[in-house]
This record gives sequence, C-alpha cells and structure tokens, in this order.
Amino acid sequence: MAYRLAADGVLIVHLLFIAFVIFGGLAALKYAWLAFAHIPAATWGAYTELTGRVCPLTTLEVKLRLAGGGTGYSESFIEHYLEPVIYPAGLTRGLQLALGTFVISVNVVVYGLLAYRRWRLR
Repeated sequence: MAYRLAADGVLIVHLLFIAFVIFGGLAALKYAWLAFAHIPAATWGAYTELTGRVCPLTTLEVKLRLAGGGTGYSESFIEHYLEPVIYPAGLTRGLQLALGTFVISVNVVVYGLLAYRRWRLR
C-alpha cells in the first residue's frame, strides 16, 4: 500500500510539474521571481519532449508501482496518462516535437514580455 501511495504522489508531482512547465511563464508575468524556477523547468520539459527522453519521475513512478505489486508501463508519462485523454489517436514523434516547440515558443513570448516590461520601467 505504501508503494502505491508513493507512486500516486509521484504522479501528482509529475502532473503539477507539467502544469508548471506549461503555465509557469504566465505566473512569472505576475511574480517575476518564479522565472528562476520556471526557466530550468521549461528547459527540461522542452528537452525531454524534443529528444524523446523519459522523465525520471516516470521511471520512479513505474518502479514504485512494480514494487507495490502493481503493473508498470513502458511508454512515457505523457503517452500513458495524457495521450488517452488529449491525444486518443496516438502520440507520434512529430507531435512530441510540436509540443516541445510549443513550450519553447510560449515561453519566448512570455519572457519577451517580461523583459520588455522590465526594460520599459527603467
């Protein structure tokens, strides 16, 4: 039971991390100090999507599920949890590249606005 709860905890942290990667730049527009945490998180998120790597949180969750007597999964976190909800037709390599590019593009715009605001106030 403890392993299952730990795996569920990792799952929740993973979802929160993904939300922060996607929306953290918008929060940084209001709270500029968040940029110090968001830029590395967004860089990691884009890197894992663009290179097709598996996030260590996925690996940890699967190991915990297996240790608790559950079943693991071999695909990525996004493929396992989000694909059935968001991408029912399947997550292709091209779609992963598009997601990574989207994360980078949104954050370039957001941080460009943040830099412009700071520059304008000087």
